[in-house]
Amino acid sequence: MQKRPPCPRPPGAPRWVAMFHQPARDSWTVGAESPDRDPVLYAVGDMTQTVLARGEEVTVALWGPEDGAWRRYDTPAAAKGPAPATKGPAPAGTAGRPVPGSGEPPELAERMTDRRHQVLMAGLSKAGLYDLSAEDDEAVRAMTDLLDEPTVRRVAHWLSLAGGEHGRGESR
Repeated sequence: MQKRPPCPRPPGAPRWVAMFHQPARDSWTVGAESPDRDPVLYAVGDMTQTVLARGEEVTVALWGPEDGAWRRYDTPAAAKGPAPATKGPAPAGTAGRPVPGSGEPPELAERMTDRRHQVLMAGLSKAGLYDLSAEDDEAVRAMTDLLDEPTVRRVAHWLSLAGGEHGRGESR
């Protein structure tokens, strides 16, 4: 059994969070977060596949809510290999729609939409907005359908700055 480095509890209110260990820095980074478990597990599988393709080792910690508090869960099986293809309905808001004018196959377009959704949710989290309503989630999904990835990353960066991430005088 491989011993994992200790993973700190994520900041903020309990929600589903996947933390990835970066051996070069001996630090943990939030890889995905959402109020729902399924998008985080999907992201873990996708990110794990990418890291393994680079020939790097993957260490993931999954945190989630339990009775209003944080709980660390066993790393999902998806972290050990690629995310399985799902045959069921797509997550709300994506419906397998390709990005208009992208020319991408529906599976790739859906994955990129999910990725943009994760980036925006992470930005909102860094701005201190954890408890989002269904209306807020629908607004985020509408933005992911309309914006390209560089624009979504720029918006998430603005949100993290608004949350004070870079303005607290922390040293790096």
